[in-house]
Amino acid sequence: MKPIHLFLIIMPSLGLSACGGDGLDDLKQFINASGEGLRGKIEPLPKIKPYESFAYNAFDLPDPFKPRKLQPGQGGGLQPDLKRNKEELEKYPLENLKMVGFLEQSKIRYGLIRTSDGTLHRVKIGEHMGQNFGMITKITDKEIVMTEIVQDSTGNWIEQNTSINLASTPGQK
Repeated sequence: MKPIHLFLIIMPSLGLSACGGDGLDDLKQFINASGEGLRGKIEPLPKIKPYESFAYNAFDLPDPFKPRKLQPGQGGGLQPDLKRNKEELEKYPLENLKMVGFLEQSKIRYGLIRTSDGTLHRVKIGEHMGQNFGMITKITDKEIVMTEIVQDSTGNWIEQNTSINLASTPGQK
């Protein structure tokens, strides 16, 4: 056998025999001692209450979250004209309409209304605007007064007066 082969056989054997010693006793003792006294305290589980079933029996009652609809013929004598053709400004809520001025031609006073999309409209007494069947009743240099027909909480149609004031321009007080 060549000396190199002999060396390759003996060296690993010596290396393995050097690792076979049991010098880990102090490490095992430290691991066992370090875990003592570290037991956590867990609170007991809460008592479980038995489930009590509930049967919902109010299916035939009106839903409080849905608005009540009137049946035709109810609601008193005042009602809006639903068959009338809607005018251009009736598709806008009043919050989106601004009075920007007025003018007078042939003794007829007109109000100038600007919509939220920037279009300018000329209105006069008797015309309609807003989404609550509003009809213009008065035009002054400061405001446009109108009467709207709305439903109250009982479902009856009522008239309410509202107005659109002249919008102030920047720098004007």
